[in-house]
Amino acid sequence: MVPFLRILGIETSCDETAAAVVERDAEGHSNVLSDVVLSQLDEHSAYGGVVPEIAARAHVEALDELIEEALKRANVSLNDVDAIAATSGPGLIGGLLVGLMTGKAIARAAGKPLYAINHLEGHALTARLTDGLSFPYLMLLVSGGHTQLILVRGVGQYERWGTTIDDALGEAFDKTAKLLGLPYPGGPAVERMARDGNPDRFDFPRPLVGEARLDFSFSGLKTAVRQAAQDIAPLSDQDVADICASFQKAVSRTLKDRIGRGLQRFKTEFPATFPATGEKPALVVAGGVAANLELRGTLQALCDKNRFRFVAPPLRLCTDNAVMIAWAGLERMATGAAPDALDVQPRSRWPLDSNAETLIGFGKRGAKA
Repeated sequence: MVPFLRILGIETSCDETAAAVVERDAEGHSNVLSDVVLSQLDEHSAYGGVVPEIAARAHVEALDELIEEALKRANVSLNDVDAIAATSGPGLIGGLLVGLMTGKAIARAAGKPLYAINHLEGHALTARLTDGLSFPYLMLLVSGGHTQLILVRGVGQYERWGTTIDDALGEAFDKTAKLLGLPYPGGPAVERMARDGNPDRFDFPRPLVGEARLDFSFSGLKTAVRQAAQDIAPLSDQDVADICASFQKAVSRTLKDRIGRGLQRFKTEFPATFPATGEKPALVVAGGVAANLELRGTLQALCDKNRFRFVAPPLRLCTDNAVMIAWAGLERMATGAAPDALDVQPRSRWPLDSNAETLIGFGKRGAKA
């Protein structure tokens, strides 16, 4: 039987500095003792996106105090934790260096094992912490520069069924918002404007809809939005609202087609997961898309139609956080996985499924996705 475990998690992959203490009991149940996140939104908003150098400096300034606060809120000391888990990639290399080096230092000083965690694996396993899901399940990952449909077979066992061949969905939202003069981050701004818009005014393309492959594409949609905005410039507030509503509708219909085909494939490959009674198979959504009500409603209806359970962890655990990093470390420990050596290096690119063919670039830093 797996023993009771407690771990300190550290997350610094992008523009949130985070630390958390999480427990896992012998039956696999979780207990989040503390969860501290410091957003850098104010530091980056003036630039319309994340500035890597600013992000790295902010992590350096904040991380030590956040770790102390996480331990204080959990009412534990370093002697009371069994291991340290720190994000090792993918992400901005400066931020990754700050978090991983801090994790190494703590592990060395306290005599604790270190687990270098793939940030995407943290997202992949969060639903097991929040909803106690069993393997296998499907995950739509929309985080940072990633938009992927992934089969989660088990801890460390991931199959990429689809990925973006150009822009990620989050990038498409941010770029659309920027071109329309909306504030950063773009996703919430576009959704707010779309509420007062006419979704049928513009007939934007739905890339790859109807194709058997499960990949995504948003570059053409983004280009169509720019062309529409240029054609009717200068834009009124109603024009912006209509463009946002039409853009969001195109995204919703695209996801409905892409994910719908993924659910059908899951049914074919795992027919035994559809008993007459009992737990339904699950589609998990991780990342900022879980906060968009229209997209969430589309996916919920799709799951209802196909007899899937729709799982969207609480928003604070869908965006970057250290709870998911700690939990991924606990899951690895529970499988008996060996800790990482203290010379482990951060990786700005680190595909969750390293065997999948890359579709959007491969260079000195490795496969992008």
